[in-house]
Amino acid sequence: MVDYLPGAIKPTMPSVPQLASLLYHLHHQPRFGWRIQMLPLLERYWQACDPARRTPGWLRALKTVRRQGEPKPLRLAPLHMDIHPGNLVHQPAGLKLIDWEYAGDGDIALELASVWLEEREREALVAAYASRAKLNATALQRQVKRWRPWVRLLLAGWYELRWRETGNQQFIALADDAWRQR
Repeated sequence: MVDYLPGAIKPTMPSVPQLASLLYHLHHQPRFGWRIQMLPLLERYWQACDPARRTPGWLRALKTVRRQGEPKPLRLAPLHMDIHPGNLVHQPAGLKLIDWEYAGDGDIALELASVWLEEREREALVAAYASRAKLNATALQRQVKRWRPWVRLLLAGWYELRWRETGNQQFIALADDAWRQR
């Protein structure tokens, strides 16, 4: 059972300062008590997708992240892991997050790497977040970049899985787009 949150869902992301403030606040809440494990999730997507869609490029990317291992966390915190316009409720008192299906504890840089933004906006978000959190912006930016290949695989794999589960052509188009962005 969940509570209804009154407010507006807008089609675009909020301003960088608003988003940085929301994430900073979230990341200072008590941890959930379970870690987000990226590699098992990526491997599950690989196994569950349409075998005809398992490309050598996907396998290479999966082997690469497996060999490298997950980046050592800069700071562990509760993460939402699905921040996009549809999961942000705009209220007079500020932004609220909904849809906590993928939440867990993890590296704050993983969350920043997974926010649905263009690269230039992401860099601005990381800088604003680093300033607010009193972190070294260069080190945080490097950590976010370490997580980006993991996030790209996560998105593409999720779209592949959703396409297989639903047959909805929108998901295969999004998967194809995600693979082109690698």
